[in-house]
Amino acid sequence: MARVLPAMNVEPREKSSHPVSHFVVASTVLLVISCSTIPPGADYPKVPSTALVHPEETRLGGQFKVASQAHSGQSGFRILSVGVDGFLARAQMIDAAEQTLDLQYYIFRGDETGRLITDALLRAANRGVRVRVLVDDGDTLKGDEQLVALDVNPKIEIRIFNPFVYRGHSKTLRTLEFLFNWSRLDYRMHNKLFVADNSIALVGGRNIGNQYFQMDPDSQFADDDVFVAGPVAARLSATFDQYWNSALAIPAQALGQARRSPAHVASRREQVRPRQQLRTLQTEGIDYVQRIAAGEPYTGLISGRLALVWANAQVIADSPEKKKVLQGERAGRLMARPVADATRAVQTELLVITPYFVPGDKELQLLTDLRKRDIPVRILTNSLESAPDLIAHSGYMHYRKGLLRDGAEVHEVRALLGTTRGSGQTATVSRHGNYSLHAKLFVFDRQGLFVGSMNFDQRSLQLNTEVGLIIDNAELAQQTVVRFEAMAQRENSYVLALRPMRSGSRPRLVWQTLENGQAVEYTREPARSIWQRIKVRILSWLPIGGEL
Repeated sequence: MARVLPAMNVEPREKSSHPVSHFVVASTVLLVISCSTIPPGADYPKVPSTALVHPEETRLGGQFKVASQAHSGQSGFRILSVGVDGFLARAQMIDAAEQTLDLQYYIFRGDETGRLITDALLRAANRGVRVRVLVDDGDTLKGDEQLVALDVNPKIEIRIFNPFVYRGHSKTLRTLEFLFNWSRLDYRMHNKLFVADNSIALVGGRNIGNQYFQMDPDSQFADDDVFVAGPVAARLSATFDQYWNSALAIPAQALGQARRSPAHVASRREQVRPRQQLRTLQTEGIDYVQRIAAGEPYTGLISGRLALVWANAQVIADSPEKKKVLQGERAGRLMARPVADATRAVQTELLVITPYFVPGDKELQLLTDLRKRDIPVRILTNSLESAPDLIAHSGYMHYRKGLLRDGAEVHEVRALLGTTRGSGQTATVSRHGNYSLHAKLFVFDRQGLFVGSMNFDQRSLQLNTEVGLIIDNAELAQQTVVRFEAMAQRENSYVLALRPMRSGSRPRLVWQTLENGQAVEYTREPARSIWQRIKVRILSWLPIGGEL
């Protein structure tokens, strides 16, 4: 028995063009990429640059230097769990910046929120702010190139991390190039970081796009940002600089996407003029352009009305050349190590919030060792219903029974929530039944937490670069516990259990939940459709664990 929900529109795809043109372009692409072991444009001249040297000379830098000194050199933090607040804070921080803006994202969509943010970046550049944007190329869609058009402004520079040779949006051709150049293109930058004036920052799991700010009825990704002010912001900037100046960060001009001939510049400038049609962006009758102008939550964060929590924190980030570090070819940082160390040190309780749960042997052993010491391990992840990636879910399926046998507590978020408390969005958006977990958080003994871009899966651990924080603070940890408890309640999630179906039989998984106030137990995995259940079962047979 399973509830059937409408299909979730996760990502739009461009329709294919004429098959003959596909063949011609595909042949050309494959010839070009057959020997492409380094990114295209890697030899293009680029000028190294670094974060603002004297942030204390800006209003934000001066304010938070004084505040940090008053708190014994600690940094200020505030968790932003509401999706719309993540969007508003970014737009407002851009409007407030005086000297520099640095943005680093895996995905930067060309939808309404993406364009409002690019419009704000353009306004900032026009008043003299230096803007650097580094974006990955692994999940680029048609329309996302609106960001690259900003590069014609002399105060804005766009770089693409480990780009494809093919710059179009045919899924077929991108897939062909990926298959023929898998060893390079499988390596992606998954970092999410935003820094203004080298003084304040946002770090967490959100990309740029409507669904990541929980404003899209067809797909909402619940996540968290941490607003950071003080010394930690500068340490986050240092990680940005390492990526920005790495060999894998290719200037947009090198890819032919921002040619600087007078005619092309004039054309691009026309494209990046503030788009009046976006001024009326509304969802649920709310005008978000007016919300930006109203100044909240940014004004509250800066004024102290929304109090910051002052604490010590460790910036953890993978080296840009993580792949070579893993292979022992180069010294560098691997952020999974400090997270593992913090997990190993847990004495009373571990909470894990992750959209994808595909541990390797070492990670699984960490959890097993905790259970052997009778330490509660509680996990919140996506259900099949809410899973945005069926391939990742197919890997997770193999671990559920073992986790339950070890005594772990496993909750799977429902796509249709029973209550919105802790969800980060309104009841109006939630009623569409397209909720999905995207946050990446660990809570250690309710005394500290990890927040960042790293999923608890093999792709984040082995194939993607990541960034995050380990914050030593019980108050922030408790705030995350409260959100965990809200989403883990049976109105919002399935509680997994093992139950013998008949005498002497092997235990089977059951999914326990509450619907309309009534306890319900499913003996078949809840899914959006029978076809979804069939697809994930077939995928679970494939030997691709290292890619998940």
